[in-house]
Amino acid sequence: MDAVQKANSGHPGLPMGAAPMAYALWTKHLKHNPASPKWFDRDRFILSAGHGSMLIYSLLHLTGYDLSIDDLKQFRQAHSKTPGHPENTMTAGVEMATGPLGQGFAHGVGFAIAEKFLAATFNRPGHEIIDHYTYAIVSDGDLMEGISSEAGSMAGHLKLGKLIYLYDDNGISIDGSTSLAFTEDVYKRFDAFGWHVVKVDGHDVDAVSAAIEAAKLETSKPSLIMCKTVIGYGSPNKAGSQKAHGSPLGPDEVKLTKEALGIPLEPDFYVPEEALSVYRSALSSGESAESAWNAKFEAYAAAYPELAKLLEKAIAEDWIAEIDAALPSFGEETKMATRKLSEEVIHKLGAAIPTFMGGSADLAESTFTHIKGEKSFQPETPAGRNLNFGVREHAMAAAVNGIRLHGGANAIASSFVQFTDYCRPSIRLAALMECPSLFVFTHDSIGLGEDGPTHQPVEHLAAMRSIPNLNTFRPADGNEVSAAYRTALTLGTSPSLLILTRQNVKTITPALGEGDVRHPAEKGGYVLKEASGEAKLALVGTGSELNLCLEAANALEAEGIPTRVVSLPSWFLFEKQDAAYRSEVLPKSIPTLSVEAGSSFGWAKYAHAHVAVDTFGVSGPADILFKEFGFTVENVVSRAKELLA
Repeated sequence: MDAVQKANSGHPGLPMGAAPMAYALWTKHLKHNPASPKWFDRDRFILSAGHGSMLIYSLLHLTGYDLSIDDLKQFRQAHSKTPGHPENTMTAGVEMATGPLGQGFAHGVGFAIAEKFLAATFNRPGHEIIDHYTYAIVSDGDLMEGISSEAGSMAGHLKLGKLIYLYDDNGISIDGSTSLAFTEDVYKRFDAFGWHVVKVDGHDVDAVSAAIEAAKLETSKPSLIMCKTVIGYGSPNKAGSQKAHGSPLGPDEVKLTKEALGIPLEPDFYVPEEALSVYRSALSSGESAESAWNAKFEAYAAAYPELAKLLEKAIAEDWIAEIDAALPSFGEETKMATRKLSEEVIHKLGAAIPTFMGGSADLAESTFTHIKGEKSFQPETPAGRNLNFGVREHAMAAAVNGIRLHGGANAIASSFVQFTDYCRPSIRLAALMECPSLFVFTHDSIGLGEDGPTHQPVEHLAAMRSIPNLNTFRPADGNEVSAAYRTALTLGTSPSLLILTRQNVKTITPALGEGDVRHPAEKGGYVLKEASGEAKLALVGTGSELNLCLEAANALEAEGIPTRVVSLPSWFLFEKQDAAYRSEVLPKSIPTLSVEAGSSFGWAKYAHAHVAVDTFGVSGPADILFKEFGFTVENVVSRAKELLA
């Protein structure tokens, strides 16, 4: 109450109503060490209802994380450790950024997948080195969002028994009673998904604790504990009303509420010593739990030294030597779609990295993103390294983020580029969270042909490139595909979106070399072919259109026009290079024509004119469509000459 009131902004209702269930979980069940927030075998806790952020900030402060009373007093202030919605990059103990409803729910499924996969991969009888739970507090709003149905169905199918959600069932949303729009039977819905579902009084600490204990004993189903609560509990005039949801209670109501709950009126931010003592016991219990785990790990390493080394590498994400040894180069004889070239790279990486997982939204036969020879991740085969997400693109993207945030494993999310629309909120969240997820999307343009404009992406590259901290990479051939995977797996704090073709491409870029930059594409952009003399013109392209740039440049050279060809597969990486390098590759003094089978939006910062697709596509054979939309040597040459006129 005090933090929201001081900020004159925020959501007091959920923290007040959910406090008893949070107390039950954090003091009686949650395995964590506030002094070591990244201890690997900790339980993960997600506040999916991120608008109630003062709940998790209070819990973090009380249990001894690096979050002081002064930090709480800076709630919702610029650059504080207590932003309006939780952010994992700002606050120790926050596992992910939440607030967009449904995201925490769906990401938690990924956390639980990672735990189950790693346990199956590394645990041995008597050495259960991976053994923890994923908990979340979810709200009515989380369950209304469609992503929760996608993720809930997937979690039930996968029998994620270590996934336990507390549902803050307070019956209130911003507009009033949830009965205005949300009258489904949540119990029956999640029971149908294959979840263990129970109903309890959310203000009865012992009942909540007993329900959590029962959920932990149900090992073959995820659990939803429906906790009936009162929003703004304790407020004499606003409890149970939307008035407690998204605005401060007001000084008078804060005073009345403190009096009703028996809290001293002074000072603000009052914490009773008795309460602090109970919560701060997490420091000693957490230290003991981590010490016990360290001893277990030493015994595990003695019994299984090779497995222990692999697990340490997985936790440290230290695979660069394996990546460099595995990545293939492709010669001039290779001519195939970049989606097929990607399959070759995935196969090599899968053989080299035991925690690298393939994945697809029911499109592995088209995206080629499953690892050859590996089983599917299923309840019966939890060490399987291929994830079959089903036609659930949004839950897939969120789950892959969750796997990556959990640590120790890396998984691919894949579909057609068109369906980045169905994934965009989770892709954006990955970028915001500095989560280096790997998204591999194919069928990149009108080149997919007969499926037509409903499946032909046009504006999608521009949309993805506009997301800060997202490495959108459209490789031109197999060597750039290898470079794309290398950057994706080594960036550390940025997700990557690989955009791949259905149409075949030739090998036109250099083979992989040595050193920190194994291919010039790792710089995002580079000169592929220098002009025969002082360049009068530059053609810049990506993907399958880069070869068209080469052919057009040769035609222009034959007419006496020295022409440079630039490959620009990743604007994100190119912008990370210094200004001198960027101006050397694309001098502003040289007329430049961009050639890409997508929207011209955004290309103005690199080129003076464009061969692009600024309308929806057409259903028809790919080669016919490329001609119809002007992706021919003749048209590129003509447009280039117009620039020189």
